[in-house]
Amino acid sequence: MKSRFYFVTAIAAVLFAAAGITFAQTPGTQTKPQTPATSTGPVNIPTGKVAVIFSAAFQDQKQGIAKFGVLVTKLNSEFQKTQDDLTQTAKTIQALQDEIKKLQETAGSDPKIVQTKVQQLDQMKKDYQRRGEDGQAAYQKRRQEIFTPLQEDVGKALDVYAKARGITLILDASQLEGILFAAETIDITRAFIAEYNTRNPATTASATTPR
Repeated sequence: MKSRFYFVTAIAAVLFAAAGITFAQTPGTQTKPQTPATSTGPVNIPTGKVAVIFSAAFQDQKQGIAKFGVLVTKLNSEFQKTQDDLTQTAKTIQALQDEIKKLQETAGSDPKIVQTKVQQLDQMKKDYQRRGEDGQAAYQKRRQEIFTPLQEDVGKALDVYAKARGITLILDASQLEGILFAAETIDITRAFIAEYNTRNPATTASATTPR
């Protein structure tokens, strides 16, 4: 059996706003409320050959796979300066726009000065757009580099988990349309997350390159 799941809907998305860009985690496709993955209480293991998992829950920074949260923090920290620079540029652009508007509304303003500032504003906007697009492309590339090894590692761990329990089919409810409920007896999400976190403790070093 070969597991295939993806940290879909952008593990960490780049949102360009008027004031700059913000790097943030977005939720999975279909999620199911889970009890804390670190719970020491009993977990349900399916007695049949079919199980259901909600892979979107892997991304929960409190109850999901711990390494995911570490990598999100690492990724966002790498691009913090880019975000800060763009945010500052956006503020400068806004200030220049306000200045131009005030000059245009003031009687006796020199048209040449106004025109010069308008040209400066246009160039600044173009530079801002270009830097934002470059930053987004670099962010997406780096995100792929960071999360692909973890995605593959979790997939392999899921294979091992299933084989050890005689499970021959796992349905990913986060990827399949129409699955709104799964009985606790076949939902292995919490149990798998708990086992993975136990076997793969999250540290800054170990989370960078999953074993």
